[in-house]
Amino acid sequence: MIYLDNAATSFPKPKRVYERMDRFLREEAANPGRSGHRLSVGAESQIAQARNVIAKLFGVEHPERVIFTLNCTDSLNIAIKGVLREGDHAITTVLEHNSVLRPLHSLEANGKITLTKLRPNSDGFIHPNDVKAVMGPKTKLVAMTHASNVTGIVQPIREIGKLVRETESLFLVDAAQTAGVIPIHVESDFIDLLAFPGHKALYGPPGTGALCVGERAKLFPWREGGTGFDSESLLQPIRFPFALEGGTPNSVGIVGLKEGVEFILEEGMDKIRAHEQGLVKQLRSELKEIPSIRIYGTQDVSRSVAPVSFTVEGAEPQEVSLILDQSFDIASRAGLHCAPLMHRELKTFPQGTIRLSPGYFNTAGEIQTAVRAIREIRSQIAV
Repeated sequence: MIYLDNAATSFPKPKRVYERMDRFLREEAANPGRSGHRLSVGAESQIAQARNVIAKLFGVEHPERVIFTLNCTDSLNIAIKGVLREGDHAITTVLEHNSVLRPLHSLEANGKITLTKLRPNSDGFIHPNDVKAVMGPKTKLVAMTHASNVTGIVQPIREIGKLVRETESLFLVDAAQTAGVIPIHVESDFIDLLAFPGHKALYGPPGTGALCVGERAKLFPWREGGTGFDSESLLQPIRFPFALEGGTPNSVGIVGLKEGVEFILEEGMDKIRAHEQGLVKQLRSELKEIPSIRIYGTQDVSRSVAPVSFTVEGAEPQEVSLILDQSFDIASRAGLHCAPLMHRELKTFPQGTIRLSPGYFNTAGEIQTAVRAIREIRSQIAV
């Protein structure tokens, strides 16, 4: 199979991820931090090392403020529901994944908060001045994606973060499509809360993610339970990371995530980014030559990441994706991509688009094969 669905989850993973997880699960997988024996202490040490490498990747000064979660959705829920209280105002955008939209809309629907959703300009970008224009004394949170999972357009988070930092509001960034591909530094980018999955461009396994919590952010925990720390207290500890990490962690997954991040640090993010940019540029350029194909997003690959969404005139996106899979052995994704407001903005609702998302382990030859397949599908539709 030619796998072009890396925006959903990266595949394959670096070999070292599989090998390390297998060895850990067979030989080291005691409950971390819950006991004093060497296996438990060793497992806790592995998790601490994972915090350290993630902190290094994202410029987090205090590694204990890297909170391990189930996935990016979990991270976003911890952030949103941990920050917002009755009477608060939040700002987001129509670019967002449902992992941002649904918790915010739920709070709004229940009368807890007021919510403003910003639209991008004609080029697909959110302008910092548009954020500033809707901020008020009750604005507690600005939550936005770093890059759309539909168009791949990368937003100017540093400029927006700097603006938010001048207020009492907090800045939450959903880095689901950018963590591991584009350099992110929580201090330089003025990010208070950085949410990301482990299973996408960080090359970790499913069921992993993290939330980096800046010191300005005061979060109320909504998952409470055992931590192996301060066990005599009947209340959740306030000390990080225990405050937001109730329950036994996915230690084998976290160890796999650590290997993925170390792969990035050793391989070099610039090299990874350059390879993916080359594939995206090739894909956009070759798709553009096919009649009756409409491509969304920007041709400027320096301002986008891997997702390339398009439609084929006269064909349903789901139909094209199914043919790619069954007739050409090419994995893609079609539909709304859990981003309904983005598709309304693009006027592709409710059918959505076909999305191809190359990754570091794809090749130029695979892109050529995929484009030839789409050209053949298009020709058959024309007939």
